[in-house]
Amino acid sequence: MPTSDSPIKYNSAVFNTSAARLSQCPEDDGAEVAFAGRSNAGKSSAINTLTNNSKLARTSKTPGRTQLINFFDLNVPGTRIVDLPGYGYAKVPVAMKEHWQKHLDAYLQKRGCLRGVVLVMDIRHPMKEFDEMMVGWCESTGMQLHVLLTKADKLKRGPAQSTLLSVRKELKARLGDNVSVQTFSALKKTGIEQLHTRLNSWLQLDSIDAQARDPDAGYDDDRDDNDA
Repeated sequence: MPTSDSPIKYNSAVFNTSAARLSQCPEDDGAEVAFAGRSNAGKSSAINTLTNNSKLARTSKTPGRTQLINFFDLNVPGTRIVDLPGYGYAKVPVAMKEHWQKHLDAYLQKRGCLRGVVLVMDIRHPMKEFDEMMVGWCESTGMQLHVLLTKADKLKRGPAQSTLLSVRKELKARLGDNVSVQTFSALKKTGIEQLHTRLNSWLQLDSIDAQARDPDAGYDDDRDDNDA
């Protein structure tokens, strides 16, 4: 879906590499945005919708399948989107969770080219333990955070807007201008342009002023009730 006059074309995304630890990541230069989220929150579907490529990020009916940090190059040299491992599924062995946690922490703490984190939450179940952990990390480091309340098509417009406003209020109180929140539906393909705007503001290194644009307009008044 085309948007604005950004040189970045998200449908250009191609797989670069997978990393089990920080030392296996691509060179730490350029700019990248990382997608994080609890297992089964809709992270892979959101990435696939963003890039208009249903096969880019693996989706599975078995949450927790993605166990590596996956890097995807965009058409502008040095720009990437990153798919972080999913967390929070009880059937994943504790040792595996601890391994993921260790290397996720290393990536978040030491990756110099990381410009922002997109935290994917199921709009019906926001701010769970993993979400709180990620918000706390962004709060302590000053990292830019954008929250995608996914599966918005599962709620009517009223409840979806109520959740949006509640999450936004809570996070703005903690992170101030470093956080933005929106609704998103991979099924209905709503919220894509809003996500593009936020990512562009992070990835366009020569257009820092773009960050002044506010991506918080979480609702389009002319949408159908089920589009949330």
